[in-house]
Amino acid sequence: MHPVTILQLLALLAVANGTPVVAKKFLGERFAIPLDGGLGFVDGRRLLGPSKTLRGVILSVLATSIGAPILGLELQVGAVVGGVAMFGDALSSFLKRRLGLPPSSMATGLDQIPESLLPVLACSATLPLTLTDVAVVVVVFLAGEIVLSRAFYSLHLRDRPY
Repeated sequence: MHPVTILQLLALLAVANGTPVVAKKFLGERFAIPLDGGLGFVDGRRLLGPSKTLRGVILSVLATSIGAPILGLELQVGAVVGGVAMFGDALSSFLKRRLGLPPSSMATGLDQIPESLLPVLACSATLPLTLTDVAVVVVVFLAGEIVLSRAFYSLHLRDRPY
């Protein structure tokens, strides 16, 4: 097991997933261009929904790229974590829309697993990760996001307390 790498990845995942939330709090609707452009899918529902924005993706990738060297990782690792975490987040939003769940609704597991598992797997060729490391990152991220969500709500960073 590689505890330092696990902590580095958890920190980057927190930055990747927290940056869009903080950006929304401070920027409101400014620059909040929906990733799906308002397009619907064949089921009549939005492709992703209004909460997935180009601003969130760009800021997430920038923040993780800057954060990686601070944490002792390559800038490229940060960019990969940020980009792939946002892809995983968009994927979970796409699936939630297909399931008829409203934007920003809670779907435990579906909200956390793609945005943590996919970036860790994307980094597995670059970083010394075992299957145990990957599992630990995903489980700790899932639990941490559920716990921290309440704290973010208390700090008025989240709209819902999950």
